[in-house]
Amino acid sequence: MQSPIPAKSRRAARELALQVLYALELGGAKSDPLDVYRRVVYDFGREDADSPFARELVSKTYQHRKEFDELIATKSANWDLDRIALLDRLILRMALCEFLYFEDIPPKVSIDEAIEIAKKYSTEKSGQFVNGLLDSLLADLKAAGRIQKSGRGLLDETLRSTE
Repeated sequence: MQSPIPAKSRRAARELALQVLYALELGGAKSDPLDVYRRVVYDFGREDADSPFARELVSKTYQHRKEFDELIATKSANWDLDRIALLDRLILRMALCEFLYFEDIPPKVSIDEAIEIAKKYSTEKSGQFVNGLLDSLLADLKAAGRIQKSGRGLLDETLRSTE
């Protein structure tokens, strides 16, 4: 079994993924996510941050971006999706990707990481905004049975109390 990636390395991978996703948004839909990833990693001297986790996060987030935008739109009824800061939208997409497509990452970790990255890269109030939206989306996804996490540390309190 592969050893887990240290939290610090995962944070760097998430930050790299955010940079790649941002570059993809600016470049338009014509860009290939892996080509953009390679350019960001190697052209900008980020070889130290290159990781399979970052590549997979970029690929899956980009692949499912429309699905994630639809989910975000359900919780931002008073806001046109385009009015949400691009970085916030990308951070929300990444966290939703981790919720739905990375079974080994607890949702609370995804939320905490999204908040910290939003505070670092986006606006002063982005951390609170991201937190509120992700908490609400997580509750909806759990209620719909879409969160499929299992294993130590991945089950939420309601599941533990029934064991």
